[in-house]
Amino acid sequence: MSLTDRDREEIEKSSAPLIEHLIELRRRLIWSIAGFFVAFLVCFFFAKKLFNLLVIPFKWATQWAGLDTHKVELIYTAPQEFFFTQIKLAMFGGMVIAFPLIATQIYKFIAPGLYKNERAAFLPFLIASPILFLMGAALVYFFFTPMVMWFFLAMQQTGSDGNVQISLLPKVSEYLSLIMTLIFSFGLVFQLPVVTSLMARVGLLSSQTLADKRKWAIVLAFVVAAVLTPPDPMSQIGLALPTIILYEISIWTARMIERNRERDRLAREKEEDGSSSAS
Repeated sequence: MSLTDRDREEIEKSSAPLIEHLIELRRRLIWSIAGFFVAFLVCFFFAKKLFNLLVIPFKWATQWAGLDTHKVELIYTAPQEFFFTQIKLAMFGGMVIAFPLIATQIYKFIAPGLYKNERAAFLPFLIASPILFLMGAALVYFFFTPMVMWFFLAMQQTGSDGNVQISLLPKVSEYLSLIMTLIFSFGLVFQLPVVTSLMARVGLLSSQTLADKRKWAIVLAFVVAAVLTPPDPMSQIGLALPTIILYEISIWTARMIERNRERDRLAREKEEDGSSSAS
């Protein structure tokens, strides 16, 4: 495939000695690490408030179970456990807050090596990725975590009629790990349209391939949901259904990309035919 003069000019502009690339990489890494460190310090300062914010879905679950929300209690069994839980929470919050800055630095590092049309195509995905991740995290916070905790609270046993009292007293570290696992799981699942769209744009996937594999994708969605969620049907369906919907959205976006690519190809061929006729 022959390159146009404009493509050659962009390649010459993007070419740089290796040492310049390393200096640029160092600068981007410094900005990313500094942004994460500042966000980490801010989150660690407000770690207890952030943890209390994450406990709110647990309180909603106690309301659903008909229990007293004032009796919501979490424990830690090692002296250092809650301190390290706060550090873990600060790292998690710092990464979420600093992600736009980190993604921007990654884009600025790779953008000079891309064509102008490739930069324009890559930028929407850079914006869509954190938005979709936050949508998945919101689904976990407002619906999925209360539902999971309600399921676990329903397993409690009152000490009556000769039965022993069995109460749920979750550890702070285990509760945070549960929420972080759910948020990461849903956040990654919500990246499905972004990943498939990028693969369709570079020609690694087609909408027809995605449509043909729909049955396998549905089965895989329920298998993944069964692994990542508690063993109750509501939780598994709660993750599997959004996954299937996102898969259908991926098929639609892949078709839109293919239509746009075909339209651009026809326009380019028409322009080349006009140029050859004029010459």
